[in-house]
Amino acid sequence: MSGDALPSHGAGGSSFAELLRAQAPHLLPGATTGEVSGPVELPHGTTVVALACAGGVVVAGDRRATTGSYIASRDLEKVFAADEFSVVGIAGTAGVALELVRLLQVELEHYEKIEGTMLSLEGKANRLSSMIRGNLGNAFRGLAVLPVLAGYDLAGERGRIFSYDLAGGCYEESSHHSIGSGAFFARGALKKLWRPEMPAEDAVRVAVEALYDAADDDSGTGGPDLGRQIWPTCAVVTADGVRFVAAHELERVVTDLVAARRDNPGGAR
Repeated sequence: MSGDALPSHGAGGSSFAELLRAQAPHLLPGATTGEVSGPVELPHGTTVVALACAGGVVVAGDRRATTGSYIASRDLEKVFAADEFSVVGIAGTAGVALELVRLLQVELEHYEKIEGTMLSLEGKANRLSSMIRGNLGNAFRGLAVLPVLAGYDLAGERGRIFSYDLAGGCYEESSHHSIGSGAFFARGALKKLWRPEMPAEDAVRVAVEALYDAADDDSGTGGPDLGRQIWPTCAVVTADGVRFVAAHELERVVTDLVAARRDNPGGAR
């Protein structure tokens, strides 16, 4: 996949990550100060779904983080704005993933300041790809991170979704995608519920329902918690930029979903 060329502006050019790798590599996500032998048991976050909709994309994530069979957190954020027109959802080792997101945010801001223009969506996808590739050694020690990047392509005037493998391979998804331990179940729901050019409001409902189905079968995925009022994090990206769906809107979507499933737990249509 082609990306923006890296202009020469000194060490690392317009890439903050390359500058950091040259000057202070120990500050990169996943860097270790000593030898680590064997897998490390740390909190992991799952599940995230992304789907195309009319005029953009929707990305949503559940809020649970687990350490083995233990629930480490019930309200972990897994969907973040990378910049004004893109979001990234994280799955895998939570600490490394959060560091990677922060570095991506700084990287995109740094590029814009140096070049005076925003990096293309493909360029953003490629930058994230190189960061994941740099974490490959840690992935073999159990510190893997597998994000999903989605955003609005200003040049193509459409929403696009990019997935990754552990080696940093970047792949464009045409309609929808899911990551994390509940991805298998969420993907099944998306296949049944998604349709081309669906309005953003409908796509939000589909994303929440896919996470609900994932939580029904995967212990690592947390379903919506009405008692604690913990809802999935959901972002809509259009030509107007990134918008996070408000808690009261998500509460309404979840309440309607739970009511519809009361006598129909499988969600049969």
